[in-house]
Amino acid sequence: MTGNSTPPDTAPQLDAEALRARTRELLAAHPPESTARTDFLRARFDAGLAWVHYPAGLGGLGVPRSLQPVVDAELEAAGAPDNDPRRIGIGLGMAAPTILRYGTDEQKRRFLRPLWVGDEVWCQLFSEPGAGSDLAALATRAVRDGDDWIVTGQKVWTSSAHLARWAILIARTDPDVPKHRGITYFVCDMTDPGVEVRPLRQITGEAEFNEVFLTDVRIPDAHRLGPVGDGWKVAQTTLMNERVSIGGSRLPREGGMIGPVVRTWRERPGLRTHDLHQRLLSLWVEAEVARLTGERLRQQLVAGHPGPEGSGMKLTFARLNQEISGLEVELLAEEGLLYGDWTMRRPELVDFTGRDAGYRYLRSKGNSIEGGTSEVLLNIVAERVLGLPSEPRNDKDAAWKDLAR
Repeated sequence: MTGNSTPPDTAPQLDAEALRARTRELLAAHPPESTARTDFLRARFDAGLAWVHYPAGLGGLGVPRSLQPVVDAELEAAGAPDNDPRRIGIGLGMAAPTILRYGTDEQKRRFLRPLWVGDEVWCQLFSEPGAGSDLAALATRAVRDGDDWIVTGQKVWTSSAHLARWAILIARTDPDVPKHRGITYFVCDMTDPGVEVRPLRQITGEAEFNEVFLTDVRIPDAHRLGPVGDGWKVAQTTLMNERVSIGGSRLPREGGMIGPVVRTWRERPGLRTHDLHQRLLSLWVEAEVARLTGERLRQQLVAGHPGPEGSGMKLTFARLNQEISGLEVELLAEEGLLYGDWTMRRPELVDFTGRDAGYRYLRSKGNSIEGGTSEVLLNIVAERVLGLPSEPRNDKDAAWKDLAR
């Protein structure tokens, strides 16, 4: 079930100036001020200007990823709409690269366009109550029934499940082999019978993520990504891209969590102390180093698929967010303890910078859990980047059905 060939009509000969000309042709044919947002985005995809490094016919032109900013700059200068990437981040950052690498041609044509345009929101059905940090221990079962699979189990920590039309799902298809080898990867329709989404209320008062119960959900084999039993390998593509999308997103200088703290520091000099000044300087430098490292990581992605470096970026992202938000609360003293909204809400977006300091402090606690816990990522960096010996694993060769749970 792989379809990795690049269509023959890609255009690697296009350079930056040719991309600018192509973008201006799009703008002339579909003026942003008079074209409906969704119509413009669909036209952009069809012109190959959505993600230029994707193959022709799938929103791209088969040119280097490094040329995407050329297109983006032209569109931004013209006031063209974007596809609201924060709202559809799971689809863009996780589902799309996995579908591109492992999907059939039919799957790519069906899913990538509405995913990029934002017509269909995606979520991720990976973690389970008994398989969070040890994801390969998952117990959700998929049993073959003719041309379909019957899936039963429970998933948890599922961001955007209450908004999603589709989900990327891993399930156990063979309990008689070691846990990493008996997993298969599927695309699940969240509107199908048997899919139940329940909100999980967080420390912020919101419920941006959920638990999902799957009861005899029928998934066609045509919605399988990769070979049966090879889902762990497919999932690694998703996870590596997830960590890059969380920890390595493009930011301007003083973007992200450091921005509100710096603004408060500049606007309210009465809050300053020498100790806070030294700590802010240190965190500012670390945030800038992380931002520039993220730029370098994205340049490396031009040459291939993300590796374990993304885990290091995500580690840094979580630690910095927590330290910066803690400094902000301390800087604001008792004002930093105020929290503006405890209402049970079901947000479409996680808004770190548009809320108050109390929200940022509380929400950042989840950064070291979501997208892979910091403890697991430390192991990945130690083993795959530093080359240190792996931890002893007594269950590596045992059949999943024989493991204690």
